[in-house]
Amino acid sequence: MPIDDRDAGPAQRALSGLWRQAGLPAAALDAIDVPGHAPVLPSSFAVADAIQASMAAAAAAAAELWHLRHGRRQRVLVPREHAVLESCAHFTLDGRAPQVWDKLSGLYRCGEALGEPGWVRLHANFAHHRDGALKLLGCPTGDATERPVVEQALRGWRAEDVEDAAAQAGLVVAALRSFEAWDRHPQALALADQPTVRIERIGDAAPLAWPDAAAADRPLHGLRVLDLTRILAGPVAGRTLAAYGAEVLLLNAPQLPNIEAIAETSRGKRSAHLDLRDNAGRQRLKALLADAQVFVQGYRPGGLQALGFGPEQLAALRPGIVAVSLSAYGSTGPWSARRGFDSLVQTATGFNDAEARAAGAAKPQALPLQALDYAAGYLLAFGAQAALWRQACEGGSWHVQVSLAGVGHWLRSLGRVDHGLTAKAPDIAPLLVSEPSGFGRLVAARHAAQFAETPPLWRWPSMPPGTHPAAWPTC
Repeated sequence: MPIDDRDAGPAQRALSGLWRQAGLPAAALDAIDVPGHAPVLPSSFAVADAIQASMAAAAAAAAELWHLRHGRRQRVLVPREHAVLESCAHFTLDGRAPQVWDKLSGLYRCGEALGEPGWVRLHANFAHHRDGALKLLGCPTGDATERPVVEQALRGWRAEDVEDAAAQAGLVVAALRSFEAWDRHPQALALADQPTVRIERIGDAAPLAWPDAAAADRPLHGLRVLDLTRILAGPVAGRTLAAYGAEVLLLNAPQLPNIEAIAETSRGKRSAHLDLRDNAGRQRLKALLADAQVFVQGYRPGGLQALGFGPEQLAALRPGIVAVSLSAYGSTGPWSARRGFDSLVQTATGFNDAEARAAGAAKPQALPLQALDYAAGYLLAFGAQAALWRQACEGGSWHVQVSLAGVGHWLRSLGRVDHGLTAKAPDIAPLLVSEPSGFGRLVAARHAAQFAETPPLWRWPSMPPGTHPAAWPTC
């Protein structure tokens, strides 16, 4: 008998909602355990529910693909604390904790010289974003610039003016809003009726042949995934699919920078360089696509379409493909082409203001982890597998879409947590494993989802971009 949502905990109810929305078999949920209800980390938002439910959705979808291939279901357990702590980007390389934030990244007061005080968040983790923002503000560029210089420059800017000017320049800055202000924004209105995970059939195709199930030791054994993502949510999706058995080939543009988190999110993947600016790179990608089942990308909407690899173009090149797209603010609406990261979307859509209000704090306050990124990553993996299930059952080419702002809308729908800000973070040490990598000795959390028959496994060590050829492995 299917689980009655009225008797389920909040994470189970959230999982059930995602599952029904994706059109997957309700009976599968009877084999998925998502115990617990504690907040885990200090927040007034249900971040533990969001992380546990989104990871459970990805794990349950993998188990359902196992059922499709083998005719039997296996139990899956997603421990709450483990899922949340895995999603905190905690890792060390050779005993060193990598620097996560540039010194100029963060929140700034602005508009005081104009009598219109507000807040903006700058994202300066990439040098070109940092220097672009400094140039826009009339500050000296380079890493020698200190925060007081930026603070002084922002006194003469209205928050939304600097946000708009930065967007027009292709930079990443967000003005602080309340939930009330965001809900009136045209972009919020464009997202309001969109599903959290949008799964659409975009072409006709016969069901693709899968590798021999008899040799499969994990649900996605032999399925090939092209991973064209760089910053957290997309890489987490690829890492999750790799844990469940997929052959994931991470393709980085050689001219683009990366963040140190790539060392942790590249576990289980092959990692190659591919330059899509030249014809040889585009032809190589087409050759790889011919043997792929899933194509995951995190370019801003329209970016890959201009190169010939938009969703419909992919479906024409590889009928039956599951194209997966990540965006900051969604694929429709006035901000659809706007760049953004988790921290910026939190600021723009009201979370930093609401968390500060709940804490009684004068300064805007971030969520205790990159909850939008990690939940989006697991939901991208969930959507990819849900579309694989539908492709196997119905045929067709499919497009899966998830946005950080859409995940924020979903997180809000899960409600607030009474006294959640008093939670004390558990010790992550028992969850850590040490393994070799091309970046040094990597210590990071093992994957939280537990499968009765097919334990998750990252078969390949994390390696720097360009380590492997842009080719599928032969063994």
